[in-house]
Amino acid sequence: MSLGKLIEVARGDAPADLVLRNAQVVNVLSAEVYTTDVAVWDGRIVGLGAGYAAEEELDLDGAHVAPGFIDAHIHIESTMLTPPELARVVVPHGTTTIVSDPHEIANVLGVEGVRYMLDAGQRAPLDVFITVPSCVPATHMETAGAVMTADDMAPLLREEWVAGIAEMMNFPGVAAAAPDVVEKLEIAGEKRVDGHAPGLSGQALNAYVAAGIRSDHECTTLDEAREKLRLGMHIMVREGSVARNMEELLPLITPENARRFIFVTDDITPLDLLAHGHIDGLIRQALGRGLDPMLALQMATLNPAQYFGFEDRGAVTPGRRADLVVFDDFERFNILQVYRNGELSAENGEMLLPRSGVAPASDVRGTMNTGPLSPESFVIPAAGRQARVVGLIPNQIVTRNLMREVKTQNGYAVADPERDMLKLAVVERHTASGAIGLGFIEGFELQRGAIAGSVAHDHHNLIVAGASDDDMYVAAQAVVEMGGGLAVADGGEVAAQLALPVAGLMSDQPGEDVGRGLGKVQAAAEALGCRLEEPFMALSFLGLEVIPELKLTDQGLVDVAKFEFVMLFVEE
Repeated sequence: MSLGKLIEVARGDAPADLVLRNAQVVNVLSAEVYTTDVAVWDGRIVGLGAGYAAEEELDLDGAHVAPGFIDAHIHIESTMLTPPELARVVVPHGTTTIVSDPHEIANVLGVEGVRYMLDAGQRAPLDVFITVPSCVPATHMETAGAVMTADDMAPLLREEWVAGIAEMMNFPGVAAAAPDVVEKLEIAGEKRVDGHAPGLSGQALNAYVAAGIRSDHECTTLDEAREKLRLGMHIMVREGSVARNMEELLPLITPENARRFIFVTDDITPLDLLAHGHIDGLIRQALGRGLDPMLALQMATLNPAQYFGFEDRGAVTPGRRADLVVFDDFERFNILQVYRNGELSAENGEMLLPRSGVAPASDVRGTMNTGPLSPESFVIPAAGRQARVVGLIPNQIVTRNLMREVKTQNGYAVADPERDMLKLAVVERHTASGAIGLGFIEGFELQRGAIAGSVAHDHHNLIVAGASDDDMYVAAQAVVEMGGGLAVADGGEVAAQLALPVAGLMSDQPGEDVGRGLGKVQAAAEALGCRLEEPFMALSFLGLEVIPELKLTDQGLVDVAKFEFVMLFVEE
């Protein structure tokens, strides 16, 4: 780009490439909406106002123009799509920039996985920044496929498309000033360090914030968000497919403090994206709950841009990238057009750019390396009558630590679907160690059969829940044979499956096909009695031992509050 030429076009002495006339510009800086023209040259906004001529002129007839939307915290792997395919789904909804934390694939493939996401992001028709995973593995109480130290992270932080350090989940390590954690925080330099501290409060939270961690997306209550806001944190209001926190947090947002809030999706499925949209869906939901439209647009544009220091986007002003969203009005909030770098990329919900091809699974090595499995792999000897049970909470990733009397047969503890108590297993799949954690889950409502997946945060071992050992084996073996994926078993047969051969996390197929495949496995789970909206995503979080209260890894049950292993059976 020639700066001299840009100035010439901006002052009206040379034609622009594009002028959008009669636009209702949403100015997120001045917090007003007014009618004007928007001139674009060489992918940049060069001017607002009358008097510009261009090779292409479009009369918007009063439609609104806003900056392109930014998702400031998303795990692309949770969409089950590669970055180019995710772009094709979200760009028509107005998203032009995402900040992805690739710690899912990093926990499987380490630096190799992060590099894959960086490279695949460059093939996507939207801007994909990443934050460098900070907790690989999440804790010492799981078996991940890789370890990333500060020395591994440091070179990545120098990359152009790296925005900072990803969510620091090891908040006990921060509070204790653990040397390896401190080393990771110190290499951040001027770049952002995102947080992940569910329920953290008091002096431990003070220590966490003092360490330089500036955001949190794990707030589930108003009081928690208020305390973190008062201590200077940016509150990322999460509305994903399982963790839905917007309704609880919106009452905290006021015109005086709204600049500290940011919309994020964190973990969202392709079905949700295809049915409800992306950041535009969050904006519509917020508007429907009474949030002021200007505040909602700022949370999706200016606020995340300024948080990450993206000075070239986030507002419709001269010199910034011409990432623009054209929508009808604030009542319906239908996205009409999306421009990226001044190029019309999507219109009326359809992507206009040609498909460049999905990233093939062969770009990464095979990752399903379990030990031999059989129905006996899921047998639990009864070592007592009372057992700790993971209690599922609908639409949340936190769980309860329950005590329940287990059903026994011939000296073994078995599933009891009549009481909604299923078996839960986590099978190590990175080194074929044969390690299997066994327990029980309440809240899935399966009446028979089993479901399994190779998506299990953050270690991404093979996770299975079921009403019978035989079906647990059938579902688990189906996932192994696919090279990763999701499966449902019923009566000793595979009822439905979805292959995720890219690190056992993502498909190598188009987004629409992945959405249909996910719909089929979810329908199969529903046929077994499951009433959860997102059964596989709910399953995937049952192994995340940094989210309270009780979780299961391949190494055993973890009491998250105590941050230690506990026995399955309780002494009487």
